[in-house]
Amino acid sequence: QVQLVESGGGLVQAGGSLRLSCAASDRTLSWYSMACVRQASGKGREFVASISWNGRTTYYADSVKGRFTISRDNAKNTVYLQMSSLIPEDTAVYYCYADPVIHAGLAPNPLHWGQGTQVTVSS
Repeated sequence: QVQLVESGGGLVQAGGSLRLSCAASDRTLSWYSMACVRQASGKGREFVASISWNGRTTYYADSVKGRFTISRDNAKNTVYLQMSSLIPEDTAVYYCYADPVIHAGLAPNPLHWGQGTQVTVSS
């Protein structure tokens, strides 16, 4: 069972930046496409971004396109979500997951989930 550990969340002012990390417990991360979703309080999960196993293909939600960048370093078993020009609407718990197939949206049944990290953007 692959374990995913997220870090990098916190409190930031609007217009600021954060970089989230999602680290895997072993080298099998490179087998999977990875994705990031978020869930604001009282709302459902929202797709944010996804990346293929080799990093060559990425997808983004329209709401974050041009502001967020997903990347990965398979040698470090880590996926990154660089978030810039943050707005209060980006406030949510951010989760990463691993899936055998990349999707341009939420995967129907991801194999492995991270525990989530809180991002709060103040106005």
